[in-house]
Amino acid sequence: MNAPFDIATEQDRRRAETLKSLTLEAVPLDVPRQRSMLRRLALPACFSALIFGAAFYWPDAVQHFENLVGEPERAPTAPAAATHDQSAPLAEQSTVRTLIPATREVTGSGFVVAPRLTAVFAKYEGRITRITVTPGDVVAAGQILVTLEDAGARFALEQANAAKNQAELILAAREIDLAHARTLLGRAEILAARGAASKQALDDARTATERESNAVAQVRQSVDSARLAIRIAEERVAELSVRAPFAGTVTRLDAHVGDMVLARLDSVLERQSLLTITDTKSLVIDADVAETTIAALKPGLRGQAVLDGFPDRPFAVVVLRLAPVVSAEKGTVSLRLSLTDPPDGIRPNMAARIRITLDEAGDPTQ
Repeated sequence: MNAPFDIATEQDRRRAETLKSLTLEAVPLDVPRQRSMLRRLALPACFSALIFGAAFYWPDAVQHFENLVGEPERAPTAPAAATHDQSAPLAEQSTVRTLIPATREVTGSGFVVAPRLTAVFAKYEGRITRITVTPGDVVAAGQILVTLEDAGARFALEQANAAKNQAELILAAREIDLAHARTLLGRAEILAARGAASKQALDDARTATERESNAVAQVRQSVDSARLAIRIAEERVAELSVRAPFAGTVTRLDAHVGDMVLARLDSVLERQSLLTITDTKSLVIDADVAETTIAALKPGLRGQAVLDGFPDRPFAVVVLRLAPVVSAEKGTVSLRLSLTDPPDGIRPNMAARIRITLDEAGDPTQ
């Protein structure tokens, strides 16, 4: 009765051992927590290693980069008072400032200008009968440009000549009367001295002589007035020939043969002028530059200019003067520059670009 029970018990024991061998062991609950702690400790360590490596190798990397691209300009650094040697000279103790170098030139743009030009008007009215020039002609001072015709001016001259001739004839007659009166006065004085003539007769002779003398003086004034009238009439006739006020080039011509022109006093617009003469031998450039450069600019500075019409022919310029005011709209100041050996064919109103070189005296950082 005991044998079957023992066999069953032995089988159960073996089955239990087999099941026990197949059972998985429980994983500790603190393993993930330990791995998380390891990660948290590893990250600061990595960052510390990176910072240490950057601090160790950074100067060499910077030096290598500066050797490749060139050392950049460094901003001024504050002095470290604690590291200064008090026994060192003051010049060595002071911090050396490295300023950004100022621009050594000023650039701008402008136009060629003829400071000496004039619009030519007719002084008196008249009709154009002849024009002797065309645009582009070079004229000399005093050369006749336009001829006008005014019959009234010529009639006035003839009338003034006739009045002068008449006054001269009257003067001759008065001078004869004066000579006769002086003869009578001399005779009356002789007779009065002998007692052959009364005092009244002597006074009358003296009065007649003075009257004739005054008449002669008045006629002489008439002659002078007639001569002045002739000069006025001659000047008006002479002005019918319009002449060049100075040597230059005819840059504009609005006159036409047959036109009736007004006198200068009645002409208020430039388009009412006959023509324009420009002195192309004394051209300058008026250029605008930034007002921020005004402290470095002064008369006498030299530079270079180039015209848009002659881009391959630069020439020298010199600053003559600065404008007394600054343009509020553009924020620029105007310069007037003289030209040295400009290209042939230069003309007023041509666009120009300039470059002015600054000297030490004009450096605002000095």
